[in-house]
Amino acid sequence: MNSELELINKIEAYLRGELSAEEQTAFEKLRSEDSTIDHKVVEHQSFLSHITEYAERKQLKADMDAAHALLDIEGIKEDINPTSFKIRTLFNKYRFNTAIAAAVAIFTVFATLFSTGYFNKTITNNYSALRRDINSIKRSHNALIKGINDLPAKGPANPGQFGGTGFALSADGYVVTNYHVVKDADSVYVQNSEGTSFKVKQIYVDPAYDIAVLQIVDTGFKPLSSLPYTFKKSGSDLGEDVYTIGFPRDDHVVNRGYLSSLTGYNGDTVAYQVDISVNPGNSGGPLLDSKGNVVGIINAKQMETEGAAFAIKSNYLLQSIEAIPQDSLSTKLLLNKKNTLAGLSRTEQIKKLKNYIFMVKVY
Repeated sequence: MNSELELINKIEAYLRGELSAEEQTAFEKLRSEDSTIDHKVVEHQSFLSHITEYAERKQLKADMDAAHALLDIEGIKEDINPTSFKIRTLFNKYRFNTAIAAAVAIFTVFATLFSTGYFNKTITNNYSALRRDINSIKRSHNALIKGINDLPAKGPANPGQFGGTGFALSADGYVVTNYHVVKDADSVYVQNSEGTSFKVKQIYVDPAYDIAVLQIVDTGFKPLSSLPYTFKKSGSDLGEDVYTIGFPRDDHVVNRGYLSSLTGYNGDTVAYQVDISVNPGNSGGPLLDSKGNVVGIINAKQMETEGAAFAIKSNYLLQSIEAIPQDSLSTKLLLNKKNTLAGLSRTEQIKKLKNYIFMVKVY
């Protein structure tokens, strides 16, 4: 691209579907080869969406004001009379204008909702991030007692506001989860498989890819053994068997499925669609193939479509890690390059994985 303006114009033409088939193929190839351009497409799509929604809200307000202007409010106030005769007269006098105003208002509201895709998003598609609302979960009496007894060694007294899943990037305390899990957090803790909580700080966030990199800063944390898994750099195949481990409740839950599409919600190239059962709390959990390679990060699901979940591709996680400013890291973030899960049964893989999967608690 000759200039930034030309690139923006090309992105807008691409998003509006104005490119020819040949131009669209060439642009998608460029996008897949250049992560910077792909990132700009995602950001610009979000920007255009916000601009469109703002314009539609202003138009709705203007239409409602116009409908309201059709009513003779002062005339109605002057003619109000408690007798049934006056009420009937008033109704007969203004029912035509009122009917017109009501019809315009109703038509405007529904037209705006359809044009903005409201019904598609909330009723038909219902795309939902999988952050877990911890405060809405009722715990048993025994669990509460256990939490009180374990309090001195296990971090905060209350269960937190929101929760999700995270998994280790390195043995020395770097953890990854979804950005939407930790967004607007006052403080964040991670809890290991033994129930011990550790305070973490946010090192880097990438809202466009819904990725957050955390670091355990608790003095009680002891480095883990070498990670048993690696991060897949190349794309995965359609129909490939996958599984995930996460915390939709207070202990590990394993779900298995397969890649049902190489793109995510509405054709999003950053994500896979996965035919797998996931629930709030699974956000940030690893998606692994049968050999134990991390191929993605679970982040959302389509509510009205059974088994339609979405996972950010591992390649975009690797890009986010490369983008972390080095002065943000207290120690160098080195990813494991040796996979010790390949060849093991699923149950043996899970046994080795559990110590590297964390519950994320947001306060």
